[in-house]
Amino acid sequence: MSAPKEQGTARHPARLTARAGWISGGVLLVGLAVLVAHRGEPRRFLELARDARPLWLGVAIALQAATYACAAGVWQRALKHSGMSVRLRDLLPLGLAKLFADQALPSAGLSGTVLVLRSLRGRGVPRGFSVTAMLAGLASSYVAYAISLAIALGILAHRGEVHRALLALAIVFAVLTAGVLLAVFLLRGRAAQRLPGFLLRLPVVRETLAALAEAPPGPLFSLRLGIETTAMQLGIFALDAATLAVVLHALVTPVAPELVFASFVVASVVATLAWVPGGLGTFEGTCVAMLHVHGIALEPAMAATLLLRGFSFWLPMAPGLWIARREMLQRPPEF
Repeated sequence: MSAPKEQGTARHPARLTARAGWISGGVLLVGLAVLVAHRGEPRRFLELARDARPLWLGVAIALQAATYACAAGVWQRALKHSGMSVRLRDLLPLGLAKLFADQALPSAGLSGTVLVLRSLRGRGVPRGFSVTAMLAGLASSYVAYAISLAIALGILAHRGEVHRALLALAIVFAVLTAGVLLAVFLLRGRAAQRLPGFLLRLPVVRETLAALAEAPPGPLFSLRLGIETTAMQLGIFALDAATLAVVLHALVTPVAPELVFASFVVASVVATLAWVPGGLGTFEGTCVAMLHVHGIALEPAMAATLLLRGFSFWLPMAPGLWIARREMLQRPPEF
């Protein structure tokens, strides 16, 4: 009788943390809207809406749909590396489910990763293969993050725009990336003894550690698999940045693609480190600030950022919730 009580006690702080995160993010987003309205011209938003090009907004939605194919491709390649063939279309719903899990509970991507593991097990994928696919997705996403951030910093350095705050951001994210990769490659089977107790009380951390302990012996990835999965994760970054560029084009506000990419990546990294669900408020504020620094007026910068978030964050939430619930009910996890 004690196990359910302990489990409920462990989950209660996580729910409180998620709720506090949503409230904090909402306050930040409202504050940003008030600031832009105060410093900008509200009627300019009406002009942007009037002059928007609907066709390009459709292109933006198509680009976002392609990101889910890239995410599914990561897991498909990892499973094929393990000797198991799964159709890409069967893995596409997991992209939406993972997106919802990552955004509903801030965990630097671990919530969605654990959901993928459970979903693959629910599809009858052997535990070892599921763990390999999960870890391949987790590791390659952080490697792609690091590469994208390095490219963004290179773009900004070429323009003389790398300041101490950006360098500090890069260092913090590099430490996080190194920690995740060390956990994947070095802590298998011994991770629980190497982490502080407060982390072990988080359900998502415990499940991730249990998955690491179940990873098959020997090397998890080949060089080829690492290159393929990282390339697909980089494709997600490119598609997301392209979505932002297309939205700006739809609003008749063109900007250099490399600056859009740098702005998007920096905003994504800030959102990841902020530990707020989906980076709510933190992503929007950073993205608007980055675009404004590069010559975009506040009104189109805010409008483009909100449209991007509508396509990539809010629009997939409802189907993501439905798919996540369905995936969780397929089969109970066997940790």
